[in-house]
Amino acid sequence: MATQSTDSTGFLPVRDRVTKAEWDARVELAALYRLLDHMRWTDSIYTHISMRVPNEEAFLINPFGMLYSEVIASSLVKIDIEGRILDDPVGLGINTAGFVIHSAVHGHRHEVACVIHTHTRAGAGVAAQEHGLLPISQHAAVLFEHVRYHDFEGVALDLGERERLVADLGDRNLLILRNHGLLAVGRSAGEAFFFLNGLERACEIQIAALAGGSEVRRISAEAMQACGRVMAAQTDFSRDWAPMLRLVDRIAPDYRS
Repeated sequence: MATQSTDSTGFLPVRDRVTKAEWDARVELAALYRLLDHMRWTDSIYTHISMRVPNEEAFLINPFGMLYSEVIASSLVKIDIEGRILDDPVGLGINTAGFVIHSAVHGHRHEVACVIHTHTRAGAGVAAQEHGLLPISQHAAVLFEHVRYHDFEGVALDLGERERLVADLGDRNLLILRNHGLLAVGRSAGEAFFFLNGLERACEIQIAALAGGSEVRRISAEAMQACGRVMAAQTDFSRDWAPMLRLVDRIAPDYRS
């Protein structure tokens, strides 16, 4: 009878002890970590991306202590909605603030597969501006109706904040965490990245425009509505996501291990 090989610790390798659906989710999530590292949208070890494990009340998140550039499919931590660690291949545990934020979304928005949270310079910059996102660029106009806001309550360690966070997010895809950063959600990794990428670009443009010191020109209501209709028609994000995966395959092929 054939036997399965074990690694040097005596345990089955991660790929051999999880379902195919979970392994595929691990690979796609690891790709996202490497992609955000390539985009320089990281903050040492202090931000996080999560992916729901298909057909389970659990999600995957980064081990607390690994850079995005180090994350591979086998290093991701599997955790349930209550915070119980189900599989921690590298033994580093998780960031509590990451659990609070991501469990809030996964516990209430069951259609959401992927949640991305960042502390980028532009995103945190706009999050610190009283007026929030301004309708001054095409990127902002396309996503404007998807953006909601959540007030800063301190480092996200209070489980009670989860109810307020998901209430502020509602059924939208983007949340600006005031004085903190950005949050994007999607039914797939590709959808979440599409929304985050668009909001990040809008924030970069806004910071650059306001830094110029002159009065900025706001987009008309009619043009905003036209852009909103374009976004409403966008339901398939595979065309956007496929080239991102090809990029990661070129620059960091070990993410699949």
